[in-house]
Amino acid sequence: MSHKRIEISRNLLRDCLGLKKGEVFLVVADDNKKELAESLYEAGKLLGAESMLMVMQERSRSGEEPPAAVASAMLGADAAVCITKHSLTHTAARKQAAAAGVRVATMPSITEDMFMEGAITADYSKVKELTLQVTGLLTEAQNVRIEKDGYVLTFPIAGRSGVPSTGMYVNRGESGNLPSGEAYIAPVEGKAEGQILIDGSVAGIGKLNAPLLLTIQQGRIVSAEGEAAKQLLRTLGDGDGRLLGEFGIGTNDKARITGVVLEDEKVYGTIHVAFGSNNTFGGTIAAGVHIDCVVKQPNVELDGRAVMKAGKFV
Repeated sequence: MSHKRIEISRNLLRDCLGLKKGEVFLVVADDNKKELAESLYEAGKLLGAESMLMVMQERSRSGEEPPAAVASAMLGADAAVCITKHSLTHTAARKQAAAAGVRVATMPSITEDMFMEGAITADYSKVKELTLQVTGLLTEAQNVRIEKDGYVLTFPIAGRSGVPSTGMYVNRGESGNLPSGEAYIAPVEGKAEGQILIDGSVAGIGKLNAPLLLTIQQGRIVSAEGEAAKQLLRTLGDGDGRLLGEFGIGTNDKARITGVVLEDEKVYGTIHVAFGSNNTFGGTIAAGVHIDCVVKQPNVELDGRAVMKAGKFV
């Protein structure tokens, strides 16, 4: 096991989760991420925490619940890291743990390279500041207009609160992704209209070789064109998985487009939309699936005011 990786893990647990001596610390992993999980487990022991590692079988998609025993172990921890192939971020298990006061960091699909480079190396106090600013803009706005290569998508966000994913979860009940740096919100369901060109990456599919054009009516994908279209629709299914559930803006200047959405959706100069569940952050959709789609260098308007032009904050 690499000493450097344990050292990075230790700094991460100390700085981003505020893990202290004597706290109960749980690492939830699947077969796919067992090796990286062991570094976090060892690092937790070095910090003097009561550390535990639980390995479960891989889930079939992001947003699928873990086994009940894992969910109940999460509830009993002071801090937990979920390092799995498919994301546990938008699950009842994560939501309930946070509601019980557990500090939870989710690291879906993180790779060895992402562990050592890129988004994880950012200055998180800077990331936090920008993330909170953008979150405020989202909370105050009523309507969003996204334009990319002439395609336009509009939807209301009135009455919804922005959510900061700052990468720092040091207070009771704080949770989010690691690495991080995004502000996101649950659009009002059933109201999105237009088209959006996805040219970055898609969760579970990876970096796109060719863009994906999604047509959305009454908040729902009615058609998808491009080589990844069939795979995306198959993952989302025919039900509520096709509903627009999230709009997010990346705020991490060290993040890179890698094909792993955990890092891609944090890239400064990108936005993302996700389809499926949003009941874990203020929406009403519980679909058992949540798939993020990343767009590079878009134009974004909030209530008619430009906040982003070709991916640059105005």
